[in-house]
Amino acid sequence: MHVPPTNPAAPTAPHRRRRSQALGFAALAVSLLMAFPTARSAFGDETGEVPGGGDLGPNVLVFDPSTPDIQGKVDEIFKKQESAQFGSDRYALMFKPGTYNDINAQIGFYTSIAGLGLNPDDTTFNGDVTVDAGWFDGNATQNFWRSAENLALDPVNGTNRWAVSQAAPFRRMHVKGGLNLAPDGYGWASGGYIADSKIDGQVGPYSQQQWYTRDSSIGGWGNGVWNMTFSGVEGAPAQSFPEPPYTTLDTTPVSREKPFLYLDGDAYKVFVPAKRTNARGTSWADGTPEGESIPLDQFYVVKPGATAQTINAAVDQGLHLLFTPGVYHVDEPIEIDRANTVALGLGLATIIPDNGVTAIKVGDVDGVKLAGLLVDAGPVNSSVLVEVGPEGSSGDHAANPTSLQDVFVRIGGAGPGKATTSIVVNSDDTIIDHTWVWRADHGEGVGWETNRADYGVHVKGDDVLATGLFVEHFNKYDVRWSGENGKTIFFQNEKAYDAPNQAAIQNGDIKGYAGYKVDDSVTTHEGWGMGSYCFFDVDPTIRQQHGFQAPVKPGVKFHDLLVVSLGGKGQYDHVINETGSPTSGDTTVPSQVVSFP
Repeated sequence: MHVPPTNPAAPTAPHRRRRSQALGFAALAVSLLMAFPTARSAFGDETGEVPGGGDLGPNVLVFDPSTPDIQGKVDEIFKKQESAQFGSDRYALMFKPGTYNDINAQIGFYTSIAGLGLNPDDTTFNGDVTVDAGWFDGNATQNFWRSAENLALDPVNGTNRWAVSQAAPFRRMHVKGGLNLAPDGYGWASGGYIADSKIDGQVGPYSQQQWYTRDSSIGGWGNGVWNMTFSGVEGAPAQSFPEPPYTTLDTTPVSREKPFLYLDGDAYKVFVPAKRTNARGTSWADGTPEGESIPLDQFYVVKPGATAQTINAAVDQGLHLLFTPGVYHVDEPIEIDRANTVALGLGLATIIPDNGVTAIKVGDVDGVKLAGLLVDAGPVNSSVLVEVGPEGSSGDHAANPTSLQDVFVRIGGAGPGKATTSIVVNSDDTIIDHTWVWRADHGEGVGWETNRADYGVHVKGDDVLATGLFVEHFNKYDVRWSGENGKTIFFQNEKAYDAPNQAAIQNGDIKGYAGYKVDDSVTTHEGWGMGSYCFFDVDPTIRQQHGFQAPVKPGVKFHDLLVVSLGGKGQYDHVINETGSPTSGDTTVPSQVVSFP
């Protein structure tokens, strides 16, 4: 599955992959317990009020321009993380405003790098933030789980290299030059996502098979392999799918940028950008973006060892949540049912539910922001891992929607994991902005039943918007959409590689479960720039009836769909329903539908 391409400059073959006093004080103690929620500290002791603020822990490394040997410290982290695909260490590299010379920050697994200014140009590297694929023989299709945010880069040779695949966001960046999205040698790559960024020069995707860019400004775009999608991007190429495969929307219907940590003088705050409607270009082009600053003392700074009980007590108390880098086990759901709560993870903070519980539950309330979190399924099956709104939610959140940004889900790979459905969205108006929901196809605890996960994302709420939806390898439907008036801008999907035979995926009289299914009851739905790929390497004779399934109704519309048989390992009979020509042969040639119906 990881054979190098015969022609790396034009790779079109299968890619991948893959947290006592005396009695005289008794009455006071009782009154305090009644006044504040009782929680457990990180060490399990009964405590009173959960404190806000505090330090950011040992795995947040904060630099300023006078810090000695910045390059050595950054290199040390990279050496540990370069190939630690399923390791347990997590890091955030944070740079105070100023100018940093001669820096090449190579970014490995579970590492985030970010500036601490309010605007990207407050923190400038005369140098690079680099992702390459030397650890994997020039193949970038497993460069997951890392991020770059809120920095300005003046690349040494004029072009910065960011050769990534899924779950590697590039947000709020200013590149004073070009951006190369391919590894050295132009090996396979399967990313990726850019938002709220300015690239002065040209973006060169080269071998990138698909990419989504949102609300940004670019100097140009070099090429396209299968699916390059843009919304609200100044300088984006014109609509031209399928040749070249560009899907271009002038604006993004609704967007809100990810919250981020910054320094106001010497005080840490979290900036929460405002919602934008029909956005185009960056949120910071005219200076200070619109939004709200929240002081750190209004956050519970969560550190490894904290329990779900303490986390929930903090939310009940009125605190937001800032998860420092680490792995968190929870034996009950983290419940966020207070409007406008921010739950922000640093350094790919990872939540693992024990005993089959749901990891995160969000109430049917306004404006919750979940961001920068990886949810890793536990060995006992969870019926749901992330639930946005309880079943039957009906509140109108159009003015202030809940958002999920860089919220990733993994089932297996780091060890055994199971979940019936990864993400369920019941709340109306939710924004899903960049998610990779992945049933692992490699690593530990991988097998058709070993990491069983039937469904990836199930949207039941109305008026839900997904921008940058990556969902892969589920045993049944990867995405099922039951709510009305849903919209998806960019979808990347692979069907499960490890289906043992045709019977294992039979869906009634349909051969296989669609990668993206819209329920027959739905009357309005729309999607742009969407691809589904198959690579049935266990049984290459498997046929998938279609990548997409939807009711044929005037209000259900799709633009720029494609399916791909990776190396001829399995075939699609159609693109959507019974429409679109089959994939055929042993070469990776996409079958495309420009619009449906």
